[in-house]
Amino acid sequence: MKVFKFGGASVKNADAIKNVARIISLYPNEKIGVVISAMGKTTNALEQIASDFLASNWNSFEERIHLLEAFHLEIIDCLIKEKNNAIFSEVETIFTIIKELKNCQQSKSRAYYYSKTVAQGEVLSTKIINAFLIQENFKSKWIDAGQIIKTENKYLEANIDWLVTENHFLDKFIPEFRRNDILITQGFMGRNQANELTTLGREGSDFSAGIIAYCCNAESVTIWKDVPGMLNADPKWFENTVKLDNISFREAIELSYYGASVIHPKTIKPLQNKNIPLYVKSFVNPEKEGTTIHSCTSKDHLVPSFIFKENQILFSVSPKDFSFIEEENLSDIFRKLSAMDVKINVMQNSALNLSIVFDKQRIKLPEFLEIMGESFIIKYNDGLQLITIRHYDQATIDELTANKEVILQQLTRETARFLVKMK
Repeated sequence: MKVFKFGGASVKNADAIKNVARIISLYPNEKIGVVISAMGKTTNALEQIASDFLASNWNSFEERIHLLEAFHLEIIDCLIKEKNNAIFSEVETIFTIIKELKNCQQSKSRAYYYSKTVAQGEVLSTKIINAFLIQENFKSKWIDAGQIIKTENKYLEANIDWLVTENHFLDKFIPEFRRNDILITQGFMGRNQANELTTLGREGSDFSAGIIAYCCNAESVTIWKDVPGMLNADPKWFENTVKLDNISFREAIELSYYGASVIHPKTIKPLQNKNIPLYVKSFVNPEKEGTTIHSCTSKDHLVPSFIFKENQILFSVSPKDFSFIEEENLSDIFRKLSAMDVKINVMQNSALNLSIVFDKQRIKLPEFLEIMGESFIIKYNDGLQLITIRHYDQATIDELTANKEVILQQLTRETARFLVKMK
């Protein structure tokens, strides 16, 4: 069995979906579990719909739903030949669920309504694509990921209940391959013990593919992208990017941790645990070799990789009594950061202060200043850029930091990191 994952760009319209069918047809006589994201910018639209609901902004709420429904119906009209196909009523039912939010009393948390709303994007895309594949004579079946992938009772970035999830795959997923070649399911979503929809985090469909592969002992995972494979830098920053033909699980984890956007950070670990290779290939040129991610580390150092993160904010945290930054202070700081659910990109301490760097959009600045300001003196700089260089040399450092003021730097054997601002 293989696992394929198709992201939003690869299913953004009818022609893209036809291309997905063409790619699957390149693997005859294979059993394939297919994970699919929401179509195009659907997730963004559903996030706005959820925000409108929570703000009781009903005019915008209804208009956004109307546009999103028309977008999906247009795709179905282009794909499905028989206009009495059940997919039309199935999509109507899904949009009825979204519209009925207007009648809710908002008695639960914002996270609950976010997950309940946004997860519908993957339900829509998988229902439509499965209907098209069946029409094109694929032996395909739609599987509800929420009935198999079980999570903790947390609605956003929920952790997987691995034991229960593995058992569900053994009982409810793998047996379906006796009658079907293709099993279509949703990325990004699961359900908790109360059978409520939960989400695995933005871009979590990659992680869903890793979960399926781990639980089914898959032969491989292929993530289909609009790039030829993993590149050593973002093409929007560099013209002469280089494809990484082979890298290790370890290197992929490092790159994703530092902010490389091709692979979701949680995807790699379950594959590494069972030594399941991961391929990153182009859905534009599916016959070409992409990137292979596996256990071998021998080629990791051959090509330097560059990662840029914009809109960074640097905080300097110092005890109000001018005491040293010691374990007790650090414990208090990290406890407060954990309560605010923020991710540290860089940290560095001296005798009297701790420097910590975050994505500014992940921080609620007034809340941060209020909570941390109870015990500490807080100073900050924003509008910064974080540059990470894997397998660096001095020439590369000089090139990437030219005409920039270095605010903070860290160097290890394999990684150089610079927080900078333009001079």
